[in-house]
Amino acid sequence: MNNAIQIRRLTKSYGKARGITNIDLTIPEGAFFGFIGPNGAGKSTTIHTLLGLIRADSGSASIFGTDIATKNKKALLSQIGYLPAEAVFYPGMRVREILRFSASLRRTDCTRSAEELCERLSLDTSKKAEELSFGNRKKLGIVCALQGNPRLCIMDEPTSGLDPLIQREFFAILRERHAQGTTIFLSSHILSEIQRYCTRAAVIREGRIIACDSVEALSQTNAKRIQVQSCQDLSAFAASLSDTLDGIRGIEQAEHGIRFLYSGDINRLLQFFAAHPVSDLSISEPDLEEIFMHYYLDTDGGVQK
Repeated sequence: MNNAIQIRRLTKSYGKARGITNIDLTIPEGAFFGFIGPNGAGKSTTIHTLLGLIRADSGSASIFGTDIATKNKKALLSQIGYLPAEAVFYPGMRVREILRFSASLRRTDCTRSAEELCERLSLDTSKKAEELSFGNRKKLGIVCALQGNPRLCIMDEPTSGLDPLIQREFFAILRERHAQGTTIFLSSHILSEIQRYCTRAAVIREGRIIACDSVEALSQTNAKRIQVQSCQDLSAFAASLSDTLDGIRGIEQAEHGIRFLYSGDINRLLQFFAAHPVSDLSISEPDLEEIFMHYYLDTDGGVQK
């Protein structure tokens, strides 16, 4: 299988500010790929460097086997639909004019595709750019990115500002494009989106890739989600629990009790509970968002900086 994206030891520094360091990433053509990380982790920097919008300090990046540094970059970029995290448009232009201008950059007639997308996303094409809300600017950016039926779609935080119904329609459109063979690269800090729609994902923290696998594999862990209710003083109960057992992460107070992730010996946990006034106990599998926190929490249960 050919690769849509190949990144090797890509590094971009902003002096003292965090950039990205030695990013390695391979995305097969036809994948629905998630790029996970909180704001400031390096997602947008990776994308901007991949697209040649900023120059890397070292390393390489290629799209469909062609290095992004190619002199024929226009031909390469014409195969890509890109939605930035914050889309900005020329003031004074109406939505329909912006869409025609965007299509002209690809030198293709996208009228029918744009009209369909605007209808599905409830985007008024008669409004001027400065009259659009943040959510409608996001819709316009989506249509600009998708109207030319690109071979690769790179979406950076695409659902921020969209109401739930439009989010659902947006992902329906992406799934249709993916079924037609389009490669989807979805950058997001919303874990439920990645778990629901992507087949593979990479986790980025502080400018470095710390995990990359199928979403199914990333979701597999020996950690369990524990929720326990107790009539004991909860602060003292939580402190005693943390002092007694290893493998506890993300401990927080819940209604009438506490919850946390536990990757230690389950028998020792049950022995601890048997010796304390516990009124209710729930043990279940964590979701991807909780597993993701495993990558961001230190061994003491605090967030890594």
